[in-house]
Amino acid sequence: MEISSIELPGSEVESISFAGDDLIVSFSRAYIIKTISGSEERTKWWQAGDLVFEQAEVEDGLPECPTVCSGGDVGENVYTYRDMVQIPLQEEGLAHCNLGFAGTDKRLKARAARVRLRMQDRPRYIEHIRPEASN
Repeated sequence: MEISSIELPGSEVESISFAGDDLIVSFSRAYIIKTISGSEERTKWWQAGDLVFEQAEVEDGLPECPTVCSGGDVGENVYTYRDMVQIPLQEEGLAHCNLGFAGTDKRLKARAARVRLRMQDRPRYIEHIRPEASN
């Protein structure tokens, strides 16, 4: 079984905007880590996509873009994902985010009715991530 997740630190954000009541965080390059059950190696990929917070309210305005995400939390219902977002993600229930960005103290803090991830095109391979040799 393959498990995939977006690694938020380092992922490139093209824009953060509203479409009606929906807050859309658009990644030009979301870095994806894929792990296959039973394998010690992982692979790194990139893919464009949108993290959509439906019926969202933002606390302190939107950061300037383009930018690079430095990490943070994305939550849905009782789960909080730190520095990553699972793929696929389409959850019914309260959602929130608290994301940081490189070179600024400005954070994106939002609450929403639900959150979903819309990936575009296909993932593109970058590299294998091999486990570090133990001494």
